[in-house]
Order: sequence, then C-alpha cells, then structure tokens
Amino acid sequence: MGVDFQRPVTVALTGASGAQYGLRLIDALVAADHEVWVMISKAAHLVIETETTAELPARPARLAEALAQRSGARHGQVRCFGREEWMAPVASGSGAPSSMVICPCSTGTLSAVATGASNNLIERAADVALKERRQLILVPRETPLSAIHLEHMLSLSRLGAVILPAAPGFYHQPRSVDDLVDFIVARILNQLGIHHRLMPRWGE
Repeated sequence: MGVDFQRPVTVALTGASGAQYGLRLIDALVAADHEVWVMISKAAHLVIETETTAELPARPARLAEALAQRSGARHGQVRCFGREEWMAPVASGSGAPSSMVICPCSTGTLSAVATGASNNLIERAADVALKERRQLILVPRETPLSAIHLEHMLSLSRLGAVILPAAPGFYHQPRSVDDLVDFIVARILNQLGIHHRLMPRWGE
C-alpha cells in the first residue's frame, strides 16, 4: 500500500553560498509531511562540503537515502534526480509538481533561468514552472548585485517568479545562525502556503 504525502515540492540547490538554507528547507518540508523532489548541482555539492558537516553522495539514489536519514523522512518521501535525468517528472509540464524552490540560487542559475537556457535538469524544471505558470521561488545569495543580476531578477519577477533574497531580518532577536536560517526558510514556507512553527509571524 502506498504512502500518501502532501503535494510534492521541488527543491534545487545550486552553487551559491547558503547551502544551509536549502538543507533546512528540505527538513522543514519533510516535517510538514510533503513529498520533496530534490536536485543538487555539482557546484552545490562543493558548497555543501565547504559550509556544512553534511556528507551527501552525488548519486541520486544514495543522495535520497542520505537526505531521508538526516531529515527523518518516511520511505519514498524524498526523491532525487540527476542533472541530466531528462525522464524525471520535473522535466515536463505533465509531470512537474505545482511549486519549485531554487535555494540557494546562484547568479549563474538565475541567468540561465531568465534566458530559458535549460542546459541541465534544474534549469529545465524552472523553465517548466515558468511556462506552466506554476510557482517558482528563487533564493539568491549574492552581494553586491550587478545590473545584470538585477535585470535578470526583474525579468523573472515579471514572468511571475518570486525573488526571495537570503537576507534575514533581526527583529526576532536571533541568538544563533540557525535562527537566521530559519528566518529565510519560514519566508519560503509562507510563500508556499505551508504551515510551520519555525518562528512567529509579525504581530503574533
């Protein structure tokens, strides 16, 4: 008998600093009982090795096992796809889920998505989200921003994507780096319409 999860959410990690945001988002989606479809670029694997203590294999099947173990996911809740796995459901409008988050989103990925490059599965999945008018959230972590970056963000915003920079606030008086990470992940979950208890909403 199959296990019923909440609607799938696609999460892609690319080669920008801020791997903690993407990994924490996967954990939060698992905790909210959503099925999570994951793609991690080669550059993102290098960032994860540099910024975290997580040991994540590159092969999709082993990666899914490692992510499931660290997040406490149930069997089949986390699915992973390779960069050229063109038969993956995220590669087609008939198979992709309703929401995709690129977190963190490198400026290279931002450029590729804005210009419809589709050179790998992450870029193709984002292109599918745009063409199907589905929810696409990009979480860039770069500073300062050049005119090229800003123009690409504006283009994507006009196409309906949400640009959600990894720029945490401080009004909740964070006491740790984890608190700052949760601030951004909470904002992403709010955009996805997913209930969470990472931090109170304004005025609560």
